Amino acid sequence: MKVAVPTAQGQVDSHFGHCAYFTIFEFDAENKIVSKSELPSPQGCGCKSGIAPILAEKGVSVMLAGNMGDGAVNVLANNNIKVIRGCSGSVDAVAESFIKGELVDNQIICKHECHH
Repeated sequence: MKVAVPTAQGQVDSHFGHCAYFTIFEFDAENKIVSKSELPSPQGCGCKSGIAPILAEKGVSVMLAGNMGDGAVNVLANNNIKVIRGCSGSVDAVAESFIKGELVDNQIICKHECHH
């Protein structure tokens, strides 16, 4: 399983659409992290950036995010990526909490609009 986290300086970026990069964790069948990599964030706001199909192509099935708008949630869902919002702190700690089953989507939608 692969999980992506919008990241800035090793922390969950609270604004998905403007993160510096995505940290991608790969877990094995025993829920151990077998790899961790970084994917630079493309230009543009989250839901309009084209990141969802890129992440899906890399095998990502879960996005652990801080805040995210409806558009981004829908685009990720259309690419078979489940979203869990309300994450914060170190990306490593968040990934560990996820695999232990400790994270639940807070279902809070960010109302911030993209501005170019």
